[in-house]
Amino acid sequence: MSGSYQKVRFERGGLVAEEPTGDSKLWKPLRGTSSWVTNASNNAALGLPLHDGNAGWERIPLQSKNLNPLRPDQMRAVEAWETTRSGILVMPTGTGKTEVAMHITQRVGFHTLFIAPTRALSYQLAYRLEQGFGMRVGFIGDNTFQLEPISVATYKSAALKMEHIGSYFKLLVFDECHHLGGDMILDSARMSAAPYRLGLTATPSRTRTGAPSAAEQLIGPICFEIPISSAQGSILARYGLVRVPVFLTDEEKKEYDALGAIVRNHMAERRKESPDYSWEDVARAASRDAEARHAFRARLKRRSIEDHASEKLNVIEDLIQEHTQQVIIFTGSNKMARAVSCRFLIPCLLASTMKWERERILAGYGAGDFQAIVANKILNEGIDVPKAKVGIVVGGTGSPKDATQRLGRILRKNGEETARLYEVVCKETGEEQRSRKRRQGDAYKR
Repeated sequence: MSGSYQKVRFERGGLVAEEPTGDSKLWKPLRGTSSWVTNASNNAALGLPLHDGNAGWERIPLQSKNLNPLRPDQMRAVEAWETTRSGILVMPTGTGKTEVAMHITQRVGFHTLFIAPTRALSYQLAYRLEQGFGMRVGFIGDNTFQLEPISVATYKSAALKMEHIGSYFKLLVFDECHHLGGDMILDSARMSAAPYRLGLTATPSRTRTGAPSAAEQLIGPICFEIPISSAQGSILARYGLVRVPVFLTDEEKKEYDALGAIVRNHMAERRKESPDYSWEDVARAASRDAEARHAFRARLKRRSIEDHASEKLNVIEDLIQEHTQQVIIFTGSNKMARAVSCRFLIPCLLASTMKWERERILAGYGAGDFQAIVANKILNEGIDVPKAKVGIVVGGTGSPKDATQRLGRILRKNGEETARLYEVVCKETGEEQRSRKRRQGDAYKR
């Protein structure tokens, strides 16, 4: 058996051996050869030493003098992960997940790859790691490939490059690990031989059956969790949630109802022949069926009227004038974000915003140069805006995860200052149902 160990090698995201080693169910014959192959991620279960001359698993000296000391709850998270060295930490935004990950990296002391969902988060993370460890940090993504013992990558870039670097890192840190889904993104975890894995999230993915999620299968089970409702007042700022109802104008309501009639009539006609005809069927048929396409566009227009109700702009104006604290406005579309930006002459952050512009806006906001900023989705998670204490939600999905992430943007503790999240909801529209869904999350149930 030891002889077979010597022949195990990492090759293009897999482990290749002359014969199955360990659990034979994990191995498959390698087509066209006499060898066997398994996903590189199975290395932790198999306990195989790699002998391909590429595994960068030697220890590296990491300075800790620039790391912030951990609170007791953060230390419990570190200790919980260290029991297995593969698992997920569920901690609300603002409780210091990144600091926990950096202390774990320092204690492990091996080559480590941090993986984040967006370029903006990756750059922010790389900057914090360079500060904390006082060393150059590698970066993979955004047309850059700089490999260092401590490196950062986006999920997509990690998936694309993992077949080449999958044996270089011994620890993988998945920031916002609920993004670990879809065949391509999953390759960022499947094609790595790293035996140590850490997942960080405020909103874990949970299956209806209770079976392990994709993230848990490739990282490890949830080993530590702090509910957001129990963290307020001690770790996080105290917060209040206020629902502000608004109504469509007579003109908006007239168009909204007419569009609704188009959708209802189409569904009723098609269900005469196909009782199970659903909105998913409408979406699939829209490219080839003129009537389905007409109904599809009508529903999109209805959603647009909900998102861009003119009364929402009046409420935003009142709330900005009422609060002297800094404000973040969350919209459900780029169009609404631009409308708010133009109406109140405040900076707008979108996914298409250039890196230099985004950094300048966030720096100005942090310095107090802007009282308010508006964003569609880019501020939903990860990006630090520590001075924000007022959030205004004027659109978005019904996802409890998105709602929790948005709330997390205003919960970083700053003395005894209380945070407040306003949810502006269009009455007698589909927004009411989305609002009810958002409120099913832990943060809204407090």
